[in-house]
Amino acid sequence: MNASSQTAEELRIPIGISACLMGEKVRYNGGHKRSAYCLDVLSDCFSFKPFCPELAVGLGVPREPIRLVGDAAAPRALGTRDPSLDVTAPLADQGRSVAAAWPDLCGYIVIKGSPSCGMERVKVYHANGMPNGAGRGLFIEALMRANPWLPVEEVGRLNDPVLRENFLTRVFALNRWKQEVEADPGYHALVQFHSYSKYLLMAHSYEGYRILGRHVAQAHALPLHDALQTYIRVFMEHMTHCATRNSHVNVLMHVFGCLKKVIDGPCKQEILACVEQYHRGEVHLIVPLTLLRHYLNRHGSDYIKQQSYLDPHPHKLGLRNYI
Repeated sequence: MNASSQTAEELRIPIGISACLMGEKVRYNGGHKRSAYCLDVLSDCFSFKPFCPELAVGLGVPREPIRLVGDAAAPRALGTRDPSLDVTAPLADQGRSVAAAWPDLCGYIVIKGSPSCGMERVKVYHANGMPNGAGRGLFIEALMRANPWLPVEEVGRLNDPVLRENFLTRVFALNRWKQEVEADPGYHALVQFHSYSKYLLMAHSYEGYRILGRHVAQAHALPLHDALQTYIRVFMEHMTHCATRNSHVNVLMHVFGCLKKVIDGPCKQEILACVEQYHRGEVHLIVPLTLLRHYLNRHGSDYIKQQSYLDPHPHKLGLRNYI
């Protein structure tokens, strides 16, 4: 099926989400935590798959709240009023079940602080109610273990421009992998994906860029399945590192290096001055990128123009307008 024959819904990227963020009244008190950003902005690009693990394990609405109790490294999910209510194993089972049932997911957005869905810093208590550190919600912990390269983010952290851009860049990168490599697996598809992802990877992790360069060079000596699984695991792991201003400047200068032999002196100075402005924090990343794109459209090779770093996500999201 080509893109022109697909519906708008089919073109959207499948993303898991805590059901309460969709406005569903599934919280313990019968309320919700509707996310305007998810529903009013991201819904143009994503097909959200809402899920409430606490409902799925049989807890009703309204219900007795649960909390994490015991060892912070391996807590149990118990009722706050009735400690005999123990949904530890069922929540973990739901995480593994969702990972298996929704293999096409390219990301997951969760609610902060939830003993089932919280991604980090979820409060853990002693049996007497005193704090005992922090952990991760049991449902999302099991899901992330079952699908370790799935991008997962808490909705509140999406208010941070750098964390937001990092998460969404990973979502769109994983979607490209699924569309370009998983859909038609092969060594050539792997090489092509890496070739056009080099600068993006370099911006997030120069170490990852070097490791995967060596991996791709030796990939033909490995069984195809092993070569692909190793690549996407390492790629997504290194993409979790947020790109910094310095690492962006490094990539911008690499892009500039592809142009400096075909543009004149004043154009070079214009680009370098713009990159320096970004380096000093005077303009956002979109400014030097727009200027470089202008010259690339005229003078760039197909190789450089197809680098996913230049367009890692739709322009309408405006993610690079704030970093």
